[in-house]
Amino acid sequence: MRQEIIDTALKFDADIVGFAPASRFDKDDAVFKIFPNAKTVIGLGFRVLRGEYRGVEEGTTYYQYTTMGVENLEETVMPLALLKISTLIEEYGYEAMPQRRNQLIMSEENETNPEVDYNDIYRGITAENQIDFDKCAVLCGLGERGLSGAVLNDDYGPFLRYCFIITDAELDPTPMYEPHICDKCGECIKGCPGHAIDENGNVDSWRCAVYYNGGNGSKNPFMPPDAFPDFDNRLDIINGTAEFDAEEAKEILDSIYFYPPAKHYYRTSICGRACDRACYIHLEEKGILKKSFKKKFRSGEDWKLSTKQFETQKREKEWHFSGRT
Repeated sequence: MRQEIIDTALKFDADIVGFAPASRFDKDDAVFKIFPNAKTVIGLGFRVLRGEYRGVEEGTTYYQYTTMGVENLEETVMPLALLKISTLIEEYGYEAMPQRRNQLIMSEENETNPEVDYNDIYRGITAENQIDFDKCAVLCGLGERGLSGAVLNDDYGPFLRYCFIITDAELDPTPMYEPHICDKCGECIKGCPGHAIDENGNVDSWRCAVYYNGGNGSKNPFMPPDAFPDFDNRLDIINGTAEFDAEEAKEILDSIYFYPPAKHYYRTSICGRACDRACYIHLEEKGILKKSFKKKFRSGEDWKLSTKQFETQKREKEWHFSGRT
């Protein structure tokens, strides 16, 4: 059955498969709240294609990463694989509980999810009975935790998304990674256009949301010169250096309307997961990734747009308010 699960997963577009015995999880883990008789957690990893990041990497097209690398995987490809494998397991007489991420319920009340509109997130409900997806990926032997919290895989680096199946079938485990990929280089921290990751790798989800959605003018070709006109610190926002709390982040997000969202409730990523791309580029340059390509993902320096136009717009407003023309 274990090999049939692997074969079925690969047939339905999973790139990696791992098995974690229940003994790897704490007794109070959500896995047992969901399925008290759980014996195994099966992890499935689906690569986000390099070509789906390419448009953002080149600054040419932005919707492909979100529609194909996020929405299509989460809403179509991964659920189909989960159903096919779960059906197979139940044909053997065991129960299978497919687990896909609920994008609208946060682990902590005051958090947000950059990939969706913050208005869509349910408040007053926390994901007590939703598994920790990144933790499960590590326990299933699919990768190791990087500095920013992203799961890093030998073949694909951080370019993977995950889903899981909890079952009462006992299956031979996959060895967990001995950490060897992340060297704490800090490229993920430097890569974020909004400085949303601190030196210890902690991610401010609200700050991440602002710049995931395109708050930095040097990385957003769709931002008009008069962006954020009602904010006194508009240039700091545009340069990615503004300080703000969750409530102020909501006001900024309400003013980012420069590019349409994807279908359903996914927001188009203007940063294109800059932290993950920076990590991937570093791993590729060091020769750590086992899966190689004909050309490097990035050649030369990362591009940036001038922000002078936003400064000019500010001066024009000041002249207008002072009575000048």
